[in-house]
Amino acid sequence: MPLLKEFSHAFVHALKNLLPIVVVVVFFQLVVLRQMPDGATSMVIGLLIVAVGVALFLQGLELSIFPVGKSLSNQFARRGSVLILLSFGFAIGFSAVVAEPALIAVAQQAQEISEGRIDALTLRLLVAASVGLVVALGVFRTIFGYPLHWFMIIGYATVVFVTWFAPEEIVGLAYDSGGVTTNIVTVPLIAALGIGLATSIRGRNPLMDGFGLVALAVMVPMISVQLYGIFVYSTTPSEAELLMGHAQDEKIPSGLIVMVLDLLEMIRDVLPIILTILFFQYLVLKRPLANPRKVILGFGMVIIGLYAFVVGLKLGLFPIGTSMAEQLIGLDAYGFIYLFAFMIGFATTMAEPALIAVGQQAEQAANGRINGSAIRILVALGVAVGISIGVHRIIVGGSMHYYIMGGYTLVILLTFLSPRYIVALAYDLGGVTTSEVTVPLVTALGIGLATNIEGRNVLIDGFGLIAFASIFPIVTVMIYAIVMEWYGKRQSLTKTE
Repeated sequence: MPLLKEFSHAFVHALKNLLPIVVVVVFFQLVVLRQMPDGATSMVIGLLIVAVGVALFLQGLELSIFPVGKSLSNQFARRGSVLILLSFGFAIGFSAVVAEPALIAVAQQAQEISEGRIDALTLRLLVAASVGLVVALGVFRTIFGYPLHWFMIIGYATVVFVTWFAPEEIVGLAYDSGGVTTNIVTVPLIAALGIGLATSIRGRNPLMDGFGLVALAVMVPMISVQLYGIFVYSTTPSEAELLMGHAQDEKIPSGLIVMVLDLLEMIRDVLPIILTILFFQYLVLKRPLANPRKVILGFGMVIIGLYAFVVGLKLGLFPIGTSMAEQLIGLDAYGFIYLFAFMIGFATTMAEPALIAVGQQAEQAANGRINGSAIRILVALGVAVGISIGVHRIIVGGSMHYYIMGGYTLVILLTFLSPRYIVALAYDLGGVTTSEVTVPLVTALGIGLATNIEGRNVLIDGFGLIAFASIFPIVTVMIYAIVMEWYGKRQSLTKTE
């Protein structure tokens, strides 16, 4: 049966993505810690459930959302209506992010840690609306050919400015929310929309004009979530919020009822994408779906896969991150924590399928100016360095404000110095580094460190690692492009002499 064969391929692929995490964790357990964590069996079962969930989810996307989304993009581009394209950009951006597994995981963690003061659903709706608006803005930029670097410079200058005024409880979460918006659902859809538009519009360059939508989708949620934090933390928490927080503590998940409720929640999460596609397909284009049975089956697989993924997170990836943090702190040798952070960052990024895909697309669009393999290594190195610096901040207790503001000030400076062809790609690469597997593990590691290091606040210090994983790949790729351009000019001068 072809469908079963494709699922088995997707399952093996998901296991390969988990393999780097397993190798690094097993190495540390056997060589460094010389002990196995409590509940190792449930963690292994959790990882297998994550793999099944990711495989079902990806297979469902291939059957439903991806082909229908790409078909709609092509039809709207041919019709040439700017208003319809902008509306479609907003709807796709919003609906895809609302159902993003990594964002769901981070939002739930934030609600629990803040005791209900930060509402998970509000946070997700805010981030999704921000991405929808920014995808519409990116479509507008591609249509009219405005240069991306001015959008990015003004945008990140605004990010840094808002960070100065944002309460420290929200800064790490805000940057993490930006980092997790572009993952398993959004990257292929948004990238296909941008490159498709740039290819179909005369005078546009696929490398300079096609990339950049992902980068914008990372940036704007950082601003909106910080503004949300300024509002939330400038007011006294209401009685309802506090009750919600206590209810969260008292809730004991058990039995069939909770499983059914969780599954209904997953359906609610995916429903916006389904409604968006049906609305544009039947009411705007006024055409039926090409293969409705296949699409319905795909949506069913997406929902079940998402449910299995979240269950697997609770059993596997969250406990691994927390357990490793506790065990490494127990050694009282922080060097091993830095090494673990670096190895996890590098290994998981090298296996990231979205990064491999974007690297290949960039190599084709750049006509030999970019090497896809070199880009992957540079991005993985940037993620490894970024997570290590983020771990260092948690250990020493430095303010997130200064690290983030310093990081993005460096990014803005490099944007001025970098060759124009690399800018959009570099920003996009910063957004595709954190996968549906990496994000929960890294988030749990940060929360575990903040919980176990004396004097740290979990909400203030526990979040932010994903943000560092998004900043430093931009830095490494831009430095690479600057050095390569300088080297090329030097070689040309040498030949002329």
